[in-house]
Amino acid sequence: LQRRVPKRGFTNIFRKEYAVLNLSRLDRIEGTDVIDPELLLKRRIVKKVRDGIKILGHGEIHRPVTVRAHKFSRKAAEKIQAAGGRAEVLG
Repeated sequence: LQRRVPKRGFTNIFRKEYAVLNLSRLDRIEGTDVIDPELLLKRRIVKKVRDGIKILGHGEIHRPVTVRAHKFSRKAAEKIQAAGGRAEVLG
């Protein structure tokens, strides 16, 4: 059976998998001015960091916060800076 079924596609073994968060989830976090991966793990917003955390631009953020993550979408970085916050990229 294995020889009869054709193999399809390509699996990249070097692919990076990021834990993805939208700005709408970050806006719900109260009581802190700095949001980083340790805080997200501690508050159980993210289960695993995997290869890093990527922030996407869906939703709005209404207060100035410093967000530290491994990647940002262009729209997310613009919205964070428009609210008066900072988007810091981790190594």
